[in-house]
Amino acid sequence: KTEEVVEKIHAQRLTLADVMGENLPPEPDPAQKDATVAGIDANANGIRDDVELAIFKEYPDSAKTRAVLLQYAMALQMEVTQPILNAGTVGAIEEQKSRGYLCIGKITSRDDMTKYIETGDKLRGFVEIRQLNTESRKNAQEEFYKLLKSGEVPNDYCDLDLSTLPN
Repeated sequence: KTEEVVEKIHAQRLTLADVMGENLPPEPDPAQKDATVAGIDANANGIRDDVELAIFKEYPDSAKTRAVLLQYAMALQMEVTQPILNAGTVGAIEEQKSRGYLCIGKITSRDDMTKYIETGDKLRGFVEIRQLNTESRKNAQEEFYKLLKSGEVPNDYCDLDLSTLPN
């Protein structure tokens, strides 16, 4: 069972259609969007709808920024939606989160390291504040981290080749 879940985790990837908004979900019902830890994912792309729509609203003109933020949001969502069977599944989810975290750094110049760090923190914070917007979601993430063991991070952080995207 662990192998099957880990395979599913590794197979979940952001698509170009996600980044370009070809299948954006409708605005979720305010009364329902925070009713559960998982929230609503009407378009079934692994990204909570309210977070996905917030990214598109904030960054309508930057496919690269949307790509890295959507990938990071997808990974954070896995912490609360994928079956946590054991350290193997937790490690696979954390690997996806690390990839998303590091992918954000790929769109920022390292010429000014202070600005690089500030920009990365701002972008990650944009997703995190929306993703962890309820006590139950914060608690679910804390429970996830209790099972976490350190692991390796792959070199191919980004799901999409960012050089092929406009701005």
